[in-house]
Amino acid sequence: MKKGLFIVFTGLVLMCILAVSVGVSTKAEGTSMTEKKVLVAYFSATGVTKKVAERLAKVTKADLFEIKPAKPYTDADLDWMNEQSRSSVEMKDKSCRPEMASKLKDISKYEVVFVGFPVWWYREPSIIDTFIEAYDFSGKTIVPFATSGGSPIGDSWENIQELAPNAKVFRGKCLPANVTEDSLKTWAAEHL
Repeated sequence: MKKGLFIVFTGLVLMCILAVSVGVSTKAEGTSMTEKKVLVAYFSATGVTKKVAERLAKVTKADLFEIKPAKPYTDADLDWMNEQSRSSVEMKDKSCRPEMASKLKDISKYEVVFVGFPVWWYREPSIIDTFIEAYDFSGKTIVPFATSGGSPIGDSWENIQELAPNAKVFRGKCLPANVTEDSLKTWAAEHL
């Protein structure tokens, strides 16, 4: 009798262990890091931020949206050494809002929005402000991320919080162009 109960008990324990391990491996292989709907929106002037955004969207299984200016930036527009260049003029005027080429159809379905950009004059480019003001981010989480040749992300998160007062805006992070998928996954998990 004791031997029979021991066999039944051992069998039940083994079935439970097997069921748990199968469930865990299926979840790790088949779903995203979170059950939340995530968007990675980005502006990239030279392609560096685009590559980081694509990697971030891949590891978070997020939708990807490129914030494109209606009038693309030329190399002359991006000449930060020229005070009369388009980017210099826009960044001096905090009320400047460059027009976007297209809008995201429906932002309401997203709970977390990663917003990527190159650092211009120690903050987000003006087109990011255009993007933030174009939507209702109430109740959403916004996580800025930036790329830069050496400048920090600055006060971008505070600027974004002012433009989206009913959202939770994290400080964000300046990421290297060669950031690994593992590093992105670890960082993103803090916000999901």
